[in-house]
Amino acid sequence: MDIIEELTWRGAIFDSTPDTGDMLGREKTTVYVGFDPTTRSLHVGNLVPIMGLVRMQQHGHSPIAIAGAGTAMIGDPSGRDDERQLLSVEKIDENVENIKLQLSHFLDFDVKTNPARVINNADWLRKVGMTDFLRDVGKYFTVNYMLSKESVAGRMTREQGISYTEFSYMLLQAYDYLVLHDEYGCNLQMGGSDQWGNILAGVDLIRRARGHQAHALSYPLITTSSGAKFGKSVGGAPTLDPEETSPYRFYQFWINVDDADVIPYMKLFTLMGQDEIAGFEESVNTEPQKREAQRALAQTVTEMVHGPNGVNTAQRATGVLFGGEMHGFSASELLDIFADVPSIQMQKDEFAGEGLPIAQVLAGSGAAKSNGEARRLIEGGGVYLNNQRVSDARSRVTLEQAIDGEVIVLRRGARNYFMVQLA
Repeated sequence: MDIIEELTWRGAIFDSTPDTGDMLGREKTTVYVGFDPTTRSLHVGNLVPIMGLVRMQQHGHSPIAIAGAGTAMIGDPSGRDDERQLLSVEKIDENVENIKLQLSHFLDFDVKTNPARVINNADWLRKVGMTDFLRDVGKYFTVNYMLSKESVAGRMTREQGISYTEFSYMLLQAYDYLVLHDEYGCNLQMGGSDQWGNILAGVDLIRRARGHQAHALSYPLITTSSGAKFGKSVGGAPTLDPEETSPYRFYQFWINVDDADVIPYMKLFTLMGQDEIAGFEESVNTEPQKREAQRALAQTVTEMVHGPNGVNTAQRATGVLFGGEMHGFSASELLDIFADVPSIQMQKDEFAGEGLPIAQVLAGSGAAKSNGEARRLIEGGGVYLNNQRVSDARSRVTLEQAIDGEVIVLRRGARNYFMVQLA
């Protein structure tokens, strides 16, 4: 398949300018995607444009990732109901460095024929003078043109409106495209469907200012089979930063994907080919209870983002939920794994010396209704301390048994966990 055929099969094209496919078929080109450093980390939704750049590089094209420290000083109004809070220059630059590191996990910067680049648009946007910008860029755009774009029009109908600062964002993004076209021969900009108006502004600027034909391609808004926006959960979209979303949590996000979504996500977020994905599609249709496709998806994407060690940690952590060995896990890791189970706090000094009777701890944690029930559960072989079966109803729990002196994990039966945090 050529690149357009592959992106079409993977469900990764929402719209494109005329002749984009012909241009990519007849010549190797430079293509860019912008990433917004208004937060410390990219998130799972950013994997769509990232994988788009990866596929372009695989097909021989040269990818550029823009880490937008310049545009981040203004803020993109696309898809927002209100104006975003402006960050300090220092915070934006810090975010850019973190995002550059994340992008390096995906793109090849060392290949000789078409190496990837990460470029900071602050290199030109923080230097250009306002009067020069208005003369060289602003003169090519009418207010009517800008008002017709969804990123602006959607805000004009709301009570809070749009500031001149965010209104100008479209021109800054268009200028990015012009600079990359001039300096790197970039002829294709890609981005989400919500960026379509901004991307076309760049195409128009290059045509008017240089008389050249540039191209645009957008990705669809990714949703779940239920219609929810992809990646959104109670805590927001999982990020690619292990300090914000642990490899375990990241892995769990993918392994819990619905059967109706797992094959489309395999196409979008992995490099698996048609035959391999067809095999997993067959397993979803015939033996969905095995969740083979979800495990393969979780392993593949987690390894891309967090490496083999991240996958190993995530899989070991998943095993803990099913009674696996807890040795080697820290208290903070266990708190992450068992974040959703019932939890109580007890005083650390209660467990000093001889500690507390196990029956009392079970009753206090809610794992048993009373000391008597706790003893009966133990005698029946249904109680575990840190995933080790408790065989003696007269045993006691000491501080030495607490992981890092902070956490005790109790289990009743196969999957009923209770956490005791020592304060």
